Parts: sequence; structure tokens; C-alpha cells
Amino acid sequence: MKPRRSMLYMPGNSPGMLQHAPVFGADSVLLDLEDAVAVAEKDAARRLVAHFLRVLDFGRVEVTVRINGADTPYFETDLEEIIPARPSAVRLPKCQSPGDVLRADALMTTIEERHGMEAGTVGIHAMLETARGLEHAFEIATASPRVKALTLGGQDLTADLGVQKTREGWELFYARGRVVMAARAAGIAAFDTVWTDVDDPEGLAAEAKQIVEMGFTGKAAIHPSQIPVIHEAFRPDPREFRRAWRIVTAAEEAERQGKGVLLVDGRMVDGPIVVRAQRLLDLGVLYGMKGDEMA
Repeated sequence: MKPRRSMLYMPGNSPGMLQHAPVFGADSVLLDLEDAVAVAEKDAARRLVAHFLRVLDFGRVEVTVRINGADTPYFETDLEEIIPARPSAVRLPKCQSPGDVLRADALMTTIEERHGMEAGTVGIHAMLETARGLEHAFEIATASPRVKALTLGGQDLTADLGVQKTREGWELFYARGRVVMAARAAGIAAFDTVWTDVDDPEGLAAEAKQIVEMGFTGKAAIHPSQIPVIHEAFRPDPREFRRAWRIVTAAEEAERQGKGVLLVDGRMVDGPIVVRAQRLLDLGVLYGMKGDEMA
């Protein structure tokens, strides 16, 4: 799984921002057709995003489009115009049940077939923003092979719960744990919600550190200035990185020699630890770390 530490939200009706999407430094960008776009501009934004997907070279930046929800009149039209433009995934807002995923999956398959695309070309990121959606987290995560990530929508969730979002974020602690657990169990990515105060990078840094420790694979951002803060939170500890390099190197050597028992630093190492070590190595590459130079 390619590390995606950051996902930058970008309004789908802002050509000035969209054309600079590849240079902001985010691992991925989310072109938004939902909350960031007024009703009167929905159609124009959809066409604009589809155009940019076809003509702009996003380079190594992964591109996701947040479409409007299944309970809106824009849902099917969004899919009809966005799927043929081949984003990496579409984000489904306010997923309440596996049925929401299955409905989108069926429509996407029909559209892909109509345009000569391989079925499953475009993935799904399921956004959990309600108490009901959270209670179905694992079922949503495993409803379709298209589901590549679960993501927490903190603003709508706190509204659904009738509570205020605080700087400490304890009101989201259970929800975050539920999202991470379901995503990890399903073998997919887990994205945390946005930090809305652009003028409080210290608060963002503290929250980003917390969600990394909880097991999230990435965090959403609403401003380019937040990207370096998020990336710093995901930077591997050099000692952990060195150990991960030793584990992966030893595992590769054991496989070549046909050995079933693996010892690293005097401790037995099993499969899940090797997998985690490989993920840490993949992450460290983004920071220019090299295990053979640090061992």
C-alpha cells in the first residue's frame, strides 16, 4: 500500500487551485464537489473537475473526487461524468451502510463497461460521518473490493452526536478507534478528519501525532500550510526505521535460505511484524531514509 500521509481538500469550482494541485506537496488531493461547492455551481464544478482529470498531469499525486451523496440529485450525474475521467477513487460522503457502497459500485461498474474501462478501475473511499455509519464500519469497509479507504468526517459526526469539536478531540476518540480498527481489519487505508483551525499549527501537530499513534495511515488537510505539519507527524523514528530495515533484510535472507524461524536482535519475528516493518520502510523512503546507511 503506497503511503498517503496527507490528502489536501480542494474546491472543485476553483480552477486556480486545481491547476496547482501537483505542486502543493500533498501525497494525495481531494477534488471536492460536495460541501465546498454551492448548489448553483454543482454542474460547472463537475465539468471542471472532469476536465482537469483529463488534461492535468498530477504526477505522483493521487487524485480522489468527493462526489455528492446518494441522497442528492447530483449523485448519479457526478458518477456519470467523473468515472470516465479516471480518478484513483471517488469519496462517498455520509456512508450509512454497505448498501450505499453496493449501489455506487453497481453504477460505477455500468459506467466503466460503457466506456470500455476495466471493472474496478476507480476505487471507493467511504466517508463515515454519522453514528449509524460508524456502527457499520467494518461491513462498509468490506462491502466491495473497490473500497480502498475509510475516512472519518469529524465535523458532521460531532453535529450528529450533538457535541462540539474540541481542541483535545476526546469526543472523537471512540470514532477514530472504530475507523482504524475496521480499516485495518479490512486491509485498507484509514484517513483522519481535518483540523479546521489553519492558524493553530501546534494544535494540528498534537492531533496528527495522536492519530499516527492510533494507527491512521493519513490525515486530511484544508490548507497547503498544514501538509508539512502532517508529514512531520508521520516521520519514522530513526531507531525504529533501523530496526525495520534489519527485520526486512533478515526476512528476505531467511526466505532465500528456506528458513522458517527468524531472529532479529535476539528476538523471534513473525509475519505481521515483517509486514509492519516493510510499511515503515516504505514510509521512510519518503523522508530520504536509507536503512543500509543507518544500520
